[in-house]
Amino acid sequence: MKVIAVNGSPRKGGNTEQMIREVFKVLNSSGIQTELIQIGGRLIQGCRACGECYERRNEKCIHDDDIINECVARMKTAQGIIIGSPTYFADLTPETKALIDRVGYVTRANGHLLRRKVGAAVVAVRRAGALHVFDSINHFFLINQMIVPGSSYWNLSQARNRGDFERDEEGVQTMRTLGENMVWLLKRLNASDPQVG
Repeated sequence: MKVIAVNGSPRKGGNTEQMIREVFKVLNSSGIQTELIQIGGRLIQGCRACGECYERRNEKCIHDDDIINECVARMKTAQGIIIGSPTYFADLTPETKALIDRVGYVTRANGHLLRRKVGAAVVAVRRAGALHVFDSINHFFLINQMIVPGSSYWNLSQARNRGDFERDEEGVQTMRTLGENMVWLLKRLNASDPQVG
């Protein structure tokens, strides 16, 4: 089994990535492979509403000049997907929003490629606005017929400066619990449907 995480923070190695890696530790300790895709800080176009993904149905966005088609291909082969974003003016980063819009259209146009995969959002925040980011990512998972596990709190950390997440004891524990719940869910889905693994 494999879980792909997409980091929408332009701060490579920052708090959002550290949150993802905390979940990865739990997944890896249970034998689940993990992979991180860095999209934050890259030039990613938003959806242009051209409708070509519905016309062509080839599991690709027609605009092939960025990382989006690579993300679609890797998400398709994974059993779990984590999307992480810091909070920018109570919202997602532009790269994360572009990912959601374009991957969402392509996967839905091609028979709901993400259906019944496990999806989890992780959100870094200085003080407020994180629940809106958390909701936006979870809306993407839910409209794609994915299964969203919970944790001991919403999957966020009050972390602004590099290293703040590591000092947020509740945030660290929330990520660990999220990892445990993802493991539990992935193993049960795999047991009931060998195609999942």
